[in-house]
Amino acid sequence: MADTQEVDAKAERRAAKLAKQISAFSKAHGGAEAQVAYIGERGARIALVGEDGNWGNLVAPTLQVAEQAVQKAGITVHEEFDGEFASKVKTGPYEWSRMAGIQVGGPKNG
Repeated sequence: MADTQEVDAKAERRAAKLAKQISAFSKAHGGAEAQVAYIGERGARIALVGEDGNWGNLVAPTLQVAEQAVQKAGITVHEEFDGEFASKVKTGPYEWSRMAGIQVGGPKNG
């Protein structure tokens, strides 16, 4: 029983830490929305998009921890990363060079 409580307490602390990071991102970018996706053994990815178009990712150890974190942060969570939500992401030269720069003649990385 003590082991289960210890695991639950650890997950709660991790969710609280992630919620704090999500809230800080939201504050810095005029608000934020998220999408949570299971990524296998690594856990779950929390994709964040700020109202200003800036974006970032956080990784939680489990899907449950990720869902708790976004709930604690009080932001809108989308089921899918598509449509209107995806169109809010602003990309710049860095992202284009990282995503396809070598293939389409952009600057080489490194």
